Amino acid sequence: MSQDSLRDEFAGWLTSVLPADYYQNYATYRWDIGLRRAYQRASFDAGWIQPTWPRGQGGRGLTAAEALEIRLEGALRSAPKLPNIAGPNVAAASIRAFGTAEQVDRLLAPCLAGDEWWALGMSEPEAGSDFAGLRTRAVRNGDVFVVNGHKIWTTQAHESRWCLLYARTDPQAPKHKGISCFVLDLRAPGVTVNPIRMASRSDETFCEVFLADVEIPATELLGPENGGWGVAISSLGHERQMIWVMNWVEIQRGLDSIRAAQSGSCDDLYGPVGVLMADAEALRASGYRAMNNDQAGRPSPEGDILKLLGSTTLQRTWEISAAARGSAAVADADLEFERHDALAAGIYGGTSEVQRNIIGERLLGLPKG
Repeated sequence: MSQDSLRDEFAGWLTSVLPADYYQNYATYRWDIGLRRAYQRASFDAGWIQPTWPRGQGGRGLTAAEALEIRLEGALRSAPKLPNIAGPNVAAASIRAFGTAEQVDRLLAPCLAGDEWWALGMSEPEAGSDFAGLRTRAVRNGDVFVVNGHKIWTTQAHESRWCLLYARTDPQAPKHKGISCFVLDLRAPGVTVNPIRMASRSDETFCEVFLADVEIPATELLGPENGGWGVAISSLGHERQMIWVMNWVEIQRGLDSIRAAQSGSCDDLYGPVGVLMADAEALRASGYRAMNNDQAGRPSPEGDILKLLGSTTLQRTWEISAAARGSAAVADADLEFERHDALAAGIYGGTSEVQRNIIGERLLGLPKG
């Protein structure tokens, strides 16, 4: 099947599952959790949730290039946002790649269908986005690991059943070699989840997770003991691909907002808007190049660049949109939300500061500061 035919098939399916007035009332539907849950279930049943995976695992056996076209098509058509992005787009990939047969059988389908939500227990107050610097400890005691520590920026942990938790299991090993990944039941004794107050309306609330003598069965290791670094790198690869597509589409929506707001008094914005358009196309081209490199087994430095370029461009887009609206921006609640929401892009998936350090050290060969 050609990519055009595949996109047409997906577009027809999308129309069939959305309400007839979806686009006329998108500002309301974008927050409709019931609709979004139903959309995720329908996507799983139809094989669109993870298009490259086999049928029966939420996929259709598509190529990576075909799947990327479907993701872009869905985003451009403002398909409902999955209510728990970390589940099907990050946790599911880790479960499928590293889980035991029992873990895959028990956890994968509920995660993909949205029946059980997932959080990612990576960042910590003492380490920030320096993943290798995490201090949460897991000490083996027979058939269980006893975990103590503190996670932060753990999105939707207060609404999730499970967490991909990363903890240090060998404090004597080099930092990145002594980490293990666990499937944590967030209802387990000793787990305390505190949502962090957000500056604006959001359905992706950050949380703090406190772990006090939490017992995790050794059977809930995901991947080998002390092999969590490999699980994390794989997870982040899936997350970064998801993030650049999401950012690119949000940038396009912001550019549409700027075009709608511009008038003859905004001539001084033509230059900045032109830069935004060029950066958006650079983001998309780099995304395709990263995909091709990954498929060919070549090193792909674009991954770190995509995250930083997408985040900073998205933030500039909504700031310029506010400038284009002039004094009317002050009273525009939707625009205020977009501006605040874009700020989070510099945190999730690795902060912009950390991405700059990675690019400087690993890609440009600059000395560590």
